[in-house]
Amino acid sequence: MCIGLPMQVVAVDGFTARCATHDGEQLVDISLVSDARPGDWVMVFLGAAREVISAETARVTLDALQALQLAMRGETHIDHLFADLVGREPELPEFLKPNGDRSA
Repeated sequence: MCIGLPMQVVAVDGFTARCATHDGEQLVDISLVSDARPGDWVMVFLGAAREVISAETARVTLDALQALQLAMRGETHIDHLFADLVGREPELPEFLKPNGDRSA
């Protein structure tokens, strides 16, 4: 399995960008998202940016990755990292809802 990491573009040079992460900077291939500009967030898989994402998507993803790291260490106080999910019922995506019940 490959997990994408949100990174913020710092500088662009052709099809390469210097991108910032929580632990420093690294060079990323942006040939698939050549419209990426400094300040943009990109989702990076194995050193290559696959899409430009919103700052909100980056934050939610980074929170989920942090929760995963905490859970792997045995910590259980991670609800604050899922504030968008706390206190609401999960909803099935349309393609998983039974054919006769698209309102559920």
